[in-house]
Amino acid sequence: MTNNVFGIDLGTSTIRIFNGRNSATMVEKNMIAIENKNNVFAYGDSAFEMYEKAPDNIQVTYPLTSGVIADIKNMQVLLRYFINDVSKGNYKNCEYYIAVPTDVTEVEKRAFYDLIKDANLKPKKIMMVEKAVANGIGLGVDVKNSQGVMVVDVGYNTTEISILSLGGIVLSKLIKTGGYKFDDAIRAAVRREYNLLIGFKSAEKLKMSLHELKQKKEKAVVYGRDIVSGLPMEREIPTELVDECLREHFKTIIDNVKIILERTPPELSADIYRNGLYLTGGGSLVSDFGTILANGTGLKVNVADQAVESVIDGIAEIIKNDKFKSVAYVR
Repeated sequence: MTNNVFGIDLGTSTIRIFNGRNSATMVEKNMIAIENKNNVFAYGDSAFEMYEKAPDNIQVTYPLTSGVIADIKNMQVLLRYFINDVSKGNYKNCEYYIAVPTDVTEVEKRAFYDLIKDANLKPKKIMMVEKAVANGIGLGVDVKNSQGVMVVDVGYNTTEISILSLGGIVLSKLIKTGGYKFDDAIRAAVRREYNLLIGFKSAEKLKMSLHELKQKKEKAVVYGRDIVSGLPMEREIPTELVDECLREHFKTIIDNVKIILERTPPELSADIYRNGLYLTGGGSLVSDFGTILANGTGLKVNVADQAVESVIDGIAEIIKNDKFKSVAYVR
């Protein structure tokens, strides 16, 4: 039954595609490199390797912004290449399950459906799944019962905070704070304190190694361009500086979690108090955010073991398990 089915988690930074034929999941950077405005030069991880290094005639971009499709033409091209890769060209007359954010406009939601319909993939059926519901299933939570579940998904451009119950979403809020804002804050702090200009890749690498560096009590080493002399330089950056610049963005997420909790029905609040909230998404792996969130809310925080894959794992479970089929819908 799952032979001709693909599951798609379209993230701003990363795209994940589950192939029902072999139950394998492809994970690639959601990037495309266009040469001379028309020709596809590279895509996925290969395009990411060129990011911040390409000449002027090669534009390397993310087709998604803040969790929604900003460049549908390039996203269609990307999706066609990726599906062709995972299916080895055998993708016609297949079913597609795609995760969509909840707190966006109907037009923005429709764009996810149109993306597959108009990408020359000749789909048999297109099913939509609310990203928060897929997240809950991927985290191993039985979202179909009457128990209240809170999921905080910290992505690259956005954080989605949702309350789930009975297979649906009771409340949801999408805020424009995520991994990109973390990277930008690190770049600004390094520039301000050391007159050193570093790239987004360097900032991301520093961000993801922060927890390990703190455990080893080591400083981070970054490379960039000195603003005063214009020469390339190496600098040691104390982890305290990175922690300080991330604190404001962590507080923004915590404040919005509290806003959602204030609007949550009392019976569901009791469930969340007993079971804690679920933290997932690539941004949840930064520093000690799980501990900071627990301290800020007074709740137990269950950090996902596979935080980056929880959405696509949930979609795969929906495809394979008839129990969860009802959470998917046709637009």
